[in-house]
Amino acid sequence: MSVRLDALDRRILAALQDDASQSLDEIARQVGSSKTPVWNRIRKMREAGIITRQTAILDPEALGLEACFFVLIRTSEHDTEWQRRFLEALQARPEVMEAHRLAGDIDYVLKVRVVNARAYDEFYQALISEVKIHNVTALLSMEEIKSTTALPVDLARPRD
Repeated sequence: MSVRLDALDRRILAALQDDASQSLDEIARQVGSSKTPVWNRIRKMREAGIITRQTAILDPEALGLEACFFVLIRTSEHDTEWQRRFLEALQARPEVMEAHRLAGDIDYVLKVRVVNARAYDEFYQALISEVKIHNVTALLSMEEIKSTTALPVDLARPRD
C-alpha cells in the first residue's frame, strides 16, 4: 500500500517519534487537528508499513552499558553459508545494536553496547569463535555527540 505523506502526516510522525506514549488528544493538539483524523492517519500509516512498531528508548548509561564500540569488519569470506552463519551470530548477540553491510574497503560495521572493554573482548572472542573474520578494528566512542532514532520526516520522499 502506497501512502502519500502530507504536512499533517509529517507532523504526526514527528510527534510520535518525539514521544509515542502521548495520548491521541495530545498529538492532535500538537499537530493542529482533532483526535479522529489523527487516529485514522496513524492507522493508515501503520497499514502502509510507515509506522512499524512503538518501543521505549532506554538510557544505556543508566543501565551500566557505558561502553559503545564501533566494530569494523573485513572478511575474505563472501559465500552464502558464511553470510548465513555471520548473520545468525549477530542476531544472537544482544550487544549488537546495529549492523550494516557496506560498500568499500570495510565489509560490515557494528554498533556494540557493553559494560566495559572486558565485556567487549568477551563479545569479540565469542564472535570470532563462531565465524571466520579476516580483520576486526574496534573503535571506542569517547563521547556520544548526537543520538536519535527520529527519521527526518520533512526530507522523506513518497514511495511510488
